[in-house]
Amino acid sequence: MRIVSGIQPTGNLHLGNYLGAIRNWVKLQDEGECFFFLADLHAISMPHDPAQLTANTREMAAALIACGVDTDRAVLFNQTQVPAHAELQWLLNGTARIGWLNRMTQFKDKSGKNREGASVALFTYPVLQAADVLLYQASHVPVGDDQKQHLELARDIAQKFNNDFGGGTEVFTLPDPYIPPEAARIMSLRDGTAKMSKSDPSDMSRINLADDPDTVMKKVKKAKSDAEPLPSDIEGLDGRAEAKNLVSIYAAIAEAPVADVLRDFGGEGFGKFKPALGELLVEHLRPITERFTALKDDTATLDSILRAGAERARAASADTLDAAYRALGLLR
Repeated sequence: MRIVSGIQPTGNLHLGNYLGAIRNWVKLQDEGECFFFLADLHAISMPHDPAQLTANTREMAAALIACGVDTDRAVLFNQTQVPAHAELQWLLNGTARIGWLNRMTQFKDKSGKNREGASVALFTYPVLQAADVLLYQASHVPVGDDQKQHLELARDIAQKFNNDFGGGTEVFTLPDPYIPPEAARIMSLRDGTAKMSKSDPSDMSRINLADDPDTVMKKVKKAKSDAEPLPSDIEGLDGRAEAKNLVSIYAAIAEAPVADVLRDFGGEGFGKFKPALGELLVEHLRPITERFTALKDDTATLDSILRAGAERARAASADTLDAAYRALGLLR
């Protein structure tokens, strides 16, 4: 397996990012050859502060390493240092079709009502995503529900390019989706129907990876719940979004089925369950937070790590980029 996945350097990583994606990245290092990148080129498709983007890119690198991404076993880099990403996107723009991009729901969501005012980069964002994975001949791409459509587009672009310009050879591998065996969907601590998000104005809605133990415990104890005791079976969580979220967080951290958590806590109130959840989170996150805190301001080390990863990524992508240029009949 050759696995490629990226994450936007938004800063302020939280528990939802860790359980929903990053922990699975760490596990994937045992499954195959991994290329993990910080999608800073994608970040400029929306309004941004340049200095903050620089800081967020380093902070994200520190967080990924703190969470267990091993730069001896995986290639970690930021897109900008591998120009082939942008080059291949332009080459693929000739194959991608406006009709395909018009069907991308994420553009509609992010552009809102002012689509005419959205950047061209936001519209062509999925073509850059296709370049991101096709460049490395990825066999598998971890995807959540919100990215399945973009991976399908990448496959469509690869197939059309191969058919139109391959001359009987496969220039690009068609990547398959990788659905993690456990992909936790973590919701807000203030609203069990909304995803945990850094954009929520209330810091009490999320557990940040930089939170100290006292803050983690405080947030868990103040998390929204209800007056009923926990049920003894999963069906009893129906219609209880906040209770389901807190139990799901416990199960994800403990790497245990929800049924097992309810077996242990069924009939108990949140006055007992929340402290147990808080203690579990504190102990699990403690080494991550300590490593992150020690690394996040070490600019020289982080820059060195990203440069080394980019060098490996450039070497791994060179043959594919050359093949794409040749297939299109471009001299350089």
